[in-house]
Amino acid sequence: MADQQPARAPHDPFAAFPAVRIINLPHRADRRAEVTTELARLGATIDGRHIAFHAATRPADAGGFETIGTHGCFLSHLDTLRQAHRDGVSTLLLLEDDVAFSRSECDAMRATLAALADEDWDIFYGGSPVAATAAPLTLVAPETPVLLAHFVAFSARAIAGLVPYLEAMLTRPIGSAEGGPMHVDGAYGWFRAANPALRTFAATPHIAHQRASRTDIHRLRGLDRFAPLRPLLRAVRAGKNLLRQRH
Repeated sequence: MADQQPARAPHDPFAAFPAVRIINLPHRADRRAEVTTELARLGATIDGRHIAFHAATRPADAGGFETIGTHGCFLSHLDTLRQAHRDGVSTLLLLEDDVAFSRSECDAMRATLAALADEDWDIFYGGSPVAATAAPLTLVAPETPVLLAHFVAFSARAIAGLVPYLEAMLTRPIGSAEGGPMHVDGAYGWFRAANPALRTFAATPHIAHQRASRTDIHRLRGLDRFAPLRPLLRAVRAGKNLLRQRH
C-alpha cells in the first residue's frame, strides 16, 4: 500500500513523515492527555490518521526480558514497525507517550527536520544523548550505542530489516551472542551494528526529551509503589515538567 498523506496544516512539524505513531498503554489516559498537549504546542494534531496512537502491549509475563514492561515495550515497538511495513510507508516517526518538548527544542525542531530531509537517512534519533560532531545533525557510527527510543524515526529500508531482526531476538535466550531479549533501544543498537550500510543521524542538540512520569517499564520504586500517593507524585512531576518545558 503506497503512502497516503492526508492534507495537513502547513505548520505541522511532522509533515515530512507519512506516519507518526505514539505508543501508549490503553489504561494510561494521563499520558495520552499529556502527550496530546505536548504535540499541540508544536502545532501537531493527533488526528488518528497521520498522527495516531498505537495501543501498547502488556504481556502476561516477562518472557525472558528484564521485566514485563521491558517485554511489552519491545513488543509494542515491533508491532508498530510491522504495521508500518504492511502499510508501505516510506518513513515512520515513532514516539513514546512520555515524549516532551522544551522551548529550545521546539525552536530547533523545524531546522533540524529540514536538515534531515536533505539527507539520505535510515534511522534518526531526535531525543537521545549523542556526542555532537555537527549541528543540527550528527552522523552516528554503526557501532556507537544510542540510548533511549522516545523519539526515533525509520526509513522503509530500516523497517524492512528491523521487523525480522527483532522477531528473531524473541526466539533466543537472554544473553545470546546473536542477540536475545533486551531493552528495545539496545536492540536498535544491535541492528545498526549488524547493518553498517544503514545511515543513522541524531539531532544535536536534541529536539525532544522524556517527561517525568510513573514508569510502565521498570519495577516501581520508592513512593510510586503506594497508590494513595500517586496524585501527589503526579503533581510534583507536573511542576518538574513545567520547569523543563520553559528551558
